[in-house]
Amino acid sequence: MIILGLTGSIGMGKSTAAAMLRRLGVPLFDADAVVHRLLGRGGAAVGAVEAAFPGVRNEAGAIDRQRLGPRVFGHPDALRRLEGILHPMVRAAERSFVAQARARREKLIVLDIPLLYETRGTGRCDFVLVVSAPARSQRERVMRRAGMTAQRFAEILQAQMPDSEKRRCADFVVVTALSKAATFRRLRAIVDELRYGKRPRRRGLARRRR
Repeated sequence: MIILGLTGSIGMGKSTAAAMLRRLGVPLFDADAVVHRLLGRGGAAVGAVEAAFPGVRNEAGAIDRQRLGPRVFGHPDALRRLEGILHPMVRAAERSFVAQARARREKLIVLDIPLLYETRGTGRCDFVLVVSAPARSQRERVMRRAGMTAQRFAEILQAQMPDSEKRRCADFVVVTALSKAATFRRLRAIVDELRYGKRPRRRGLARRRR
């Protein structure tokens, strides 16, 4: 079974790429979705996060991200404390996902992990796919998000490996600034190459570092 890591900096189109990979029938582990469950009502991480950051739990019993965000962004010690709670739980969910995929004898699966490089998770993957876009497109996408500010965007970028470095290290790079149809074709070419041993249909559909 081939494990493909999917990652990319904020606003680069990773969620769109993940949805397209699912359309192509590739089982995909969504680390962000796991975190949402852990922090949601009844989530396994709610108690520990509330204990570490008092006042971030809302009336419904979930962690309020609007309250938590200012407590950790721009505060490295606090961010490490939060990661120390969440990362082991996410890794446990990931191991379960991989084990189930192996039992089903899947040929290809995807681990969708936002901070794959930053958390040194590439060793768990056979290949890494990075989604990327020009800085201007990235900024426009991110600043359209509810509650986003220029300062918070800068803090998030500071915590992430630069896009240029991710592109340099990746096995595959997919630029999402073109049309969605073009992005889908590129992803399909990569899936075909990995799952069936096929080459991309045209030059430039996928960039593989040999």
